[in-house]
Amino acid sequence: MSVFCPSLWPEDPTPEQLKSCSECGLDKHGSRMVWGEGNPEAPIIILLDNPGSREDRENKPFICGTRQTLQHAANEVGLKVDDLYVTYILKRKPTRAYDKELTRNICMDHLKQQLQSKQPQLIFCFGNVAVQSFFQSAEKDVKSLRGNIHDTNGYKTVVAYHPLAVRRRPNLWPLFLEDWKLAADYYFK
Repeated sequence: MSVFCPSLWPEDPTPEQLKSCSECGLDKHGSRMVWGEGNPEAPIIILLDNPGSREDRENKPFICGTRQTLQHAANEVGLKVDDLYVTYILKRKPTRAYDKELTRNICMDHLKQQLQSKQPQLIFCFGNVAVQSFFQSAEKDVKSLRGNIHDTNGYKTVVAYHPLAVRRRPNLWPLFLEDWKLAADYYFK
């Protein structure tokens, strides 16, 4: 049996016309735009709140805890990098205070365009920020939505805890893995 080893997935280039987007104001935070990573043609889109870090302080690529946890769970249920594409509500990592609701609403336009062009078979939302933004309701949360397949904005959608929450609270791992199994079963059927 081979040992699972996380890897840095290829980054999907940001569309040229959007690289200098300043509408939401996150461009002033000094973080670069990350459009997505993994297979741009994948049938499953993983939706996170923001891209986090792909480089350390010396600008060397590294695999953060979120990515390690996602890849570990995907591997456990038989999904491969070719099956998955990761994207974000915010395409830049916030580095200081900002108007969260306004910024997320502005950035959702990019996500809507992305989804229209990709037409995924399944969207997998991780964490309350992604869930509330994608479901367009501040009352929605992972705890009440996980464990089921939802029809949201015309897309089949599965919900799970954020990978960082799972790392901080290992007791969530079985629930996290259940939701990955739900997604994989739907995909493989």
